[in-house]
Amino acid sequence: MKIAIGSDHAGFLYKEMLKPFIVSLGHTVHDFGTNSEESVDYPKFIRPVAEAVARSEFDRGIVLGGSGNGEAIVANKVPGIRCSLCWDEQTARWGREHNDANVLSLGERTIPPEMAKKIVQIWLDTPFAGGRHARRVTEIE
Repeated sequence: MKIAIGSDHAGFLYKEMLKPFIVSLGHTVHDFGTNSEESVDYPKFIRPVAEAVARSEFDRGIVLGGSGNGEAIVANKVPGIRCSLCWDEQTARWGREHNDANVLSLGERTIPPEMAKKIVQIWLDTPFAGGRHARRVTEIE
């Protein structure tokens, strides 16, 4: 898949960590910025990711910030975007299975780095279940 990614300053370190991880999973990544931990106005970097996904230039998008809340709000204002704020493996799975989320939002200040990687991998690997549960999820795999 072609993945668009963008962050504000508070999500910059995780964005940089996740780019090679996503590539290692066999996907391509295009970085919409920001390019440092210097304070920025996050919509300048989040909205272009969402718009590119909405135009089908990318299969999915990932946006990052301190909490991920503002990023999800900005992304969800773009018609055609279904952005899911995820904080664990279950919310990542449900975001795809139940909501067909095409953008993932993560908060660098809310989850550890290894959890961020798990969330991204599950979110990329999980198909949409067509509005119904593909199976009942009873435990985190």
